[in-house]
Amino acid sequence: MNTSSPTQAFGIDIGGSGIKGAPVDLQRGELAAERHRIPTPQPSLPDAVADTVSELISSFDVPAGMPVGVTFPAVIQQGVAQTAANVDDSWIGTDVDALLTERTGHDVFVVNDADAAGIAEMTFGAGQGVPGVVIVVTLGTGVGSAMFVDGTLVPNSELGHLTLHGAAAEKYMASSAREREELDWDVWAGRLQEYFSMVEFLFSPTRIIVGGGVSKKHEKFLPLLDLKTEIVPAQLRNEAGIIGAAALASQEEHHLLTQQKKAAKQAKKAAKLEKKKAKESAKGEKKSGKKTGKA
Repeated sequence: MNTSSPTQAFGIDIGGSGIKGAPVDLQRGELAAERHRIPTPQPSLPDAVADTVSELISSFDVPAGMPVGVTFPAVIQQGVAQTAANVDDSWIGTDVDALLTERTGHDVFVVNDADAAGIAEMTFGAGQGVPGVVIVVTLGTGVGSAMFVDGTLVPNSELGHLTLHGAAAEKYMASSAREREELDWDVWAGRLQEYFSMVEFLFSPTRIIVGGGVSKKHEKFLPLLDLKTEIVPAQLRNEAGIIGAAALASQEEHHLLTQQKKAAKQAKKAAKLEKKKAKESAKGEKKSGKKTGKA
C-alpha cells in the first residue's frame, strides 16, 4: 500500500451563491488548472447541492484515487453539519461527508470553510512555520475564523460570534458592516481594534492573519491597529478555500492510509502470535500425551 502524499488533490468551495472547484498543486500551493464555478442551487437543499458538486467534479478529469476536499459553511463535526450559514437549514444534521461521497463516487473530506482558508494559510501562506497560537480571521459578510496551536487546527472556532456590545461581534465589525454603514477606514479600524484587542486578550496569539476580500486593501486599516500581536494580511485570498480543502483532503487520506497500513500490520502480527500460541499449545498437548502413555 502506498502511503506517500499525492502531488495533487481536488478542492471545492461551497458558498451561498457559488460552488467553485479546481485541482490543486500541493507542491506549490496553487491551482493546477483554472477554477470552474457553478451557481449554488436555490433553494440550496442537500440533494441539489450534492448534484451540483458532482457536476463540478465531472467537468474535470479527476482520477478515481485523487483526494477531494470540500469546504462547507457550517460547524462540521465528524463530517456532519451542526449549523447552516448561507445554505438551507435542512443541512443541519446532514452527514455531508457521506452524502457527497455517495453522490460523487469519490472519497470526500469536508471541512468548515473558514478552517479550510486557515489550513491554506498555515500550509502555503502567511502562517507557515509560525509556532504557538495562530488565528486566521476572514472579514466578509460575516467573520470567519480558524485557530491553530503549533500548526494543529482547533476546528470550528467561530470567533466572529464572540460578544461585542451585546451582540455577535461580526454584526459590528465585519466588512459588510463597514459597507452597510458607510464607515470610513479610520472609524472601521476603531471597531477592528476593539475586536482584535479582545481576541488578543483571550488567546495570546503569536500572529493574527486577516483574510477576506477587504484584505486586498489591508494598507488602509491594518497599520491603524495597535496590538502587541503581529497582524498581517492573508496571502491566498479568494483561492484559500479551494487550496485548503485540497490540502486537508490529502492530509486526511494520507492519515487514513497510514492507519489502514498500521491496522493491517497489527492484524498480521496478532495472527502470527495466535499461530505461535496454537503451535505451542499443540506441542504441549503432544508432550502431555506421551507422559500419559508412559504412565
